[in-house]
Amino acid sequence: MPGPRPEPVESDSQLPARADVVIIGGGIAGVSTALELADRGLKVAICEKGKIGAEQSSRNWGWVRLSHRDPREMPLMVESVRIWKGLEQRISARTGYDQCGVVFTSADNTALEEEREWVDDLQEYQIPAKMLGRDEALGRFPGLDINIRGAMMNPHDGRAEPQLAAPAIARAVQALGGTVHQDCAVRVLETAAGRVSGVVTEKGRIACDAVLVAGGVWSRLFLDNMGIYLPQLRTKNTVMRTSPVPDGPQETLKFKEFAMRRRADGGYTIASAAASSYQLTPDSFRLMRAFLPTLRNEWRSLSLSIGPSFLEGLRTPRRWGPDDITPFETNRILDPEPDTAMIDKVFAFVQSAYPAFRDAEIVQRWAGYIDVLPDVIPVISGTEGVKGGMPGLFVSTGYSGHGFGLGPGAGRLGADLILGSTPIVDPKPFRLHRFTDGSKIAPMAGILRR
Repeated sequence: MPGPRPEPVESDSQLPARADVVIIGGGIAGVSTALELADRGLKVAICEKGKIGAEQSSRNWGWVRLSHRDPREMPLMVESVRIWKGLEQRISARTGYDQCGVVFTSADNTALEEEREWVDDLQEYQIPAKMLGRDEALGRFPGLDINIRGAMMNPHDGRAEPQLAAPAIARAVQALGGTVHQDCAVRVLETAAGRVSGVVTEKGRIACDAVLVAGGVWSRLFLDNMGIYLPQLRTKNTVMRTSPVPDGPQETLKFKEFAMRRRADGGYTIASAAASSYQLTPDSFRLMRAFLPTLRNEWRSLSLSIGPSFLEGLRTPRRWGPDDITPFETNRILDPEPDTAMIDKVFAFVQSAYPAFRDAEIVQRWAGYIDVLPDVIPVISGTEGVKGGMPGLFVSTGYSGHGFGLGPGAGRLGADLILGSTPIVDPKPFRLHRFTDGSKIAPMAGILRR
């Protein structure tokens, strides 16, 4: 089965000779930044090596959650939810956003106490999350038979449709005068007087004043060619969707064995709530020191292996010029093989525990690569002050599995930084040079499992 197919976006027929800003990457972060810039009157060009939203922006779980957020992300996520709420009206298109609520169940007392701490943390933002007893929690999901001690419920958490959101935003950018160029990889940047002056794509040149690199798992490779250090790796996650479930729950649910959310088509997106899969690559060894704190915290939640990704990494060129065919042109859309045995086992558990799903069928399985940074929060930043960086070059990447929900807020912050406006939140936690300025880099414990 191929991966999810995002709603199609029609490419503009010609590259502009000039744009104010070129966005490299057509995922949720890139198109959201483009929307904010176009809304403020700038001419924006989005260059996507494949199709808009075709990698992780259409392959994620579709959660838009405030719960279980790293405190450094929380102000940005609050702003992101505010934007999600008005996004459909703003762009006159469906994103599938619904503030449906999420229930996080706890199978033991230790997990239950952790959820109480999350409730306390959310009170700072006037978010009415609350604890539920076992019977109250299970009563929200009639027929569900799982062994839990209780749960946390946050009514302000929500969901949206990954196959709809990024394409809808990209089309809104076009309606505001921006352009979208698919199957159009950016090869290199051009510079003049020590700052960005344009980009060279496989289809020609675009002069510009600023560039945003929002390439997901490809961002490290692009920046490395320029000598800019970004300690980014990738993990693989497998997901499935079901046929419609007439009596399925409206609220999103997470249990230690599975996570599920209702889809707009009446089916459910289901994934394992346990380990992520990580295949070692040459970058795993190049970046081992940077990721050691993450590995110490998260080794129980990672399934490590050596496979095709290692050889693929060895074969991938790391240097190229404006006339060379780049790795972005030889691999348009990452579509990794799903872990069928694992996800089928998860679904079998759901069917055995939840009578509403007994007659449901698996309609599709897929996998996607999540871009991960050592502290598991993104980079949304200029590059000045970093070796190889320069005025006019910005980065928005490394969302570590949190990017779909954060996307609209990240777009607002990215646009503020590009324009030199007062930022919507303090950008300091997301600066690129935190990895080279001596700052302590470590993830919040257990964040990859959340």
